[in-house]
Amino acid sequence: MPQSPTLSDLDAKLLNRIQSSIPLSPTPFAELARELSIDEATCIERLIALRHDLQYIRQISPIFDTHALGYASSLVAAKVEPDKLDQAVKVINGHPGVSHNYQRDHAFNLWYTLAVSPDSQLGLQKTVDKLHALSGADSTRLLPTLKLYKIGVKLNMAETANNSNPPKANHFTQADRQAADKTPLTQQDRQLIRVLQQDLPLVSRPFDAMADEAGCRVDDLLSACQRFLDAKQMRRFSAVLQHRKAGFGANAMGVWQCPEDQLDEMGTKAAAFDEVSHCYHRPAYDDLPYTLYTMVHGKTVDDALDVLKRIQQATGIKNYSALWSTHEFKKVRVLYFTDDESKWEEEHA
Repeated sequence: MPQSPTLSDLDAKLLNRIQSSIPLSPTPFAELARELSIDEATCIERLIALRHDLQYIRQISPIFDTHALGYASSLVAAKVEPDKLDQAVKVINGHPGVSHNYQRDHAFNLWYTLAVSPDSQLGLQKTVDKLHALSGADSTRLLPTLKLYKIGVKLNMAETANNSNPPKANHFTQADRQAADKTPLTQQDRQLIRVLQQDLPLVSRPFDAMADEAGCRVDDLLSACQRFLDAKQMRRFSAVLQHRKAGFGANAMGVWQCPEDQLDEMGTKAAAFDEVSHCYHRPAYDDLPYTLYTMVHGKTVDDALDVLKRIQQATGIKNYSALWSTHEFKKVRVLYFTDDESKWEEEHA
């Protein structure tokens, strides 16, 4: 989708800034306004326009790390006959832990991400087995993260607005994930996460209502946010943009046949590319012989292919493919510690 001509320099700077973080302040938009040399009312007005009218912003909220909250998660690839695809999508999308579901141009034509809570009665493998049976898929392959090299999406909106204000990198790595394992969640933490994970209201004091709902003071709520960040349970508190609306319509899953003994070296090299938002080591199968997975974002197909070519040149990996999404069936954020999962498991037990 081409970028809207209504995107001004101010809007581009604002979109870049909020991808990095939202100030943890009782009045975060006043702080953003001061950084951009505008007034708070203008800042909120532009955010409302970018969120609701122009629809550049998907959500402004904490981005928690699924693994750090005790959830088990995986990418899943399924091979589904074309005449069964609609029913399979309906079944898979019905699970509350499925956040992304895409059709891709591959023999495994349905790719989705699934997360199950630490309270799940089925667990990850049995949930995937259940979805496999209910969806009518011919084959289903579980592709969990064996090692994380990078998570961190940053879309530079300023390039087209003729200014140099790129979003700050927010890379989350295996070391961050391991650090998070050292801090277990309490029941109070779970309650706070349930409240915090909603979309941030675009008002002068957006945390007031959240604090009321959580039954605490605003300062205590913000302190909890900082604690989650410090413990690496929250990757960041920021905006997530609509990729295609933002002009990045070519999103390729680059899959690489990387030798096991070279994965750390090659994964680190691939993750170093700004255009790569996700980079993982995943298990290989005879019919999915890839060990390294990279998500690449480009404005055009040629842009994305050029990134993959440069990764190939940097790593020397000869065998790789670009898997393009042909249809987006679901793209939402997982809501943590709700009762939706237990209801689904009771219904499908």
